[in-house]
Amino acid sequence: MINDIKKDAQARMQKSIDALRFELTKLRTGRASTALVDNIKVNYYGSEMPLSQVATVAVADARSLTITPWEKPMVAAVEKAIFGSDLGLTPNTAGQVIRINLPPLTEERRKELAKHVSGEGENAKVAIRNIRRDALHQVKELLKDKSISEDEERRAETDIQALTDKSVKDVDAVTKAKEDELMAV
Repeated sequence: MINDIKKDAQARMQKSIDALRFELTKLRTGRASTALVDNIKVNYYGSEMPLSQVATVAVADARSLTITPWEKPMVAAVEKAIFGSDLGLTPNTAGQVIRINLPPLTEERRKELAKHVSGEGENAKVAIRNIRRDALHQVKELLKDKSISEDEERRAETDIQALTDKSVKDVDAVTKAKEDELMAV
């Protein structure tokens, strides 16, 4: 029973870290990445579709992306979706290929993004602490039901705290790496 609680807590903590990593891939750094446009939705014949399902997105070089819609009429819809996104990107169209040039980030914008990364890291840490709280509550319930002894409860609490500490260190490492990437010129 205790092992199940620990495994569940560990899996949920890992999911929180993975969600943080995924969220941070959407942030624009100095380099072009297809993840920048992953969350853009395009109006595809009346329904909202992810950009990756209506066009090919590729990194042309370190500072530009190319988007090639699969159907010629979709060029205008893709352009409109990029303009409508909150990324502040300007598409240039040449025939059926849309090119997005990424201007270098200003120092002020880099600091702003670093604060955002720190905030996302804090949110992940809060989620991990909530998972720890839930796991400890389950262990206390087992003790109250007399399913486990007090010694087993203390051991489980120590193990769960160790899992939490490891997960928080992982979050710190992920946010530090992203902040370093952002601040590199």
